[in-house]
Amino acid sequence: MWLSLETTGSDGPQFPGTRLTGHGQVRTHMNMARKALAPTPPVPSLPCACANMRRAARAVTQLYDAALRPSGLRITQFTLLQVLATAGAPMTQGALGDFLAVDSTTLSRTLRPLERAKWIRRVEGSDARERRIELAGLGRRALERATPAWERTQRRLRAGLGRRDWAALQEVLTAAVEAVRRA
Repeated sequence: MWLSLETTGSDGPQFPGTRLTGHGQVRTHMNMARKALAPTPPVPSLPCACANMRRAARAVTQLYDAALRPSGLRITQFTLLQVLATAGAPMTQGALGDFLAVDSTTLSRTLRPLERAKWIRRVEGSDARERRIELAGLGRRALERATPAWERTQRRLRAGLGRRDWAALQEVLTAAVEAVRRA
């Protein structure tokens, strides 16, 4: 990879390799040759199951967030929209938190921008005191726009793991949540 910057002004070159246009702008020229990626070292296992799961969750979250960035969604927001879309009916915040294993404070913080963007709305429940959350039309459209990037990332991760490990991962993660709830 090489980067060439040239700056020239009325008084000649200003900075080797950089070019300043007549409007005080810097022109850059980049040539990025594709290099083979160096093999990554193995990731050592940590002695704590929680630390291993959190590290994996952070790595996977970064992958999905990067893929979803052009849509303006983070994976946490995408997941909430996706759950509300598949629920088929408005959900209470408590039921949504239980389903996702998310505490009330974190869920409220994640729902707030979705509500401001009018991607979700709160509706009256079975009694006047109960408020439920449902996916709004704008949220459905945001979800539809982001879904192709999410699907590509799912395929990429599935390919990286292989079919057997992908299925095992889904099973083990679900079993871990169930085990924690029984503990």
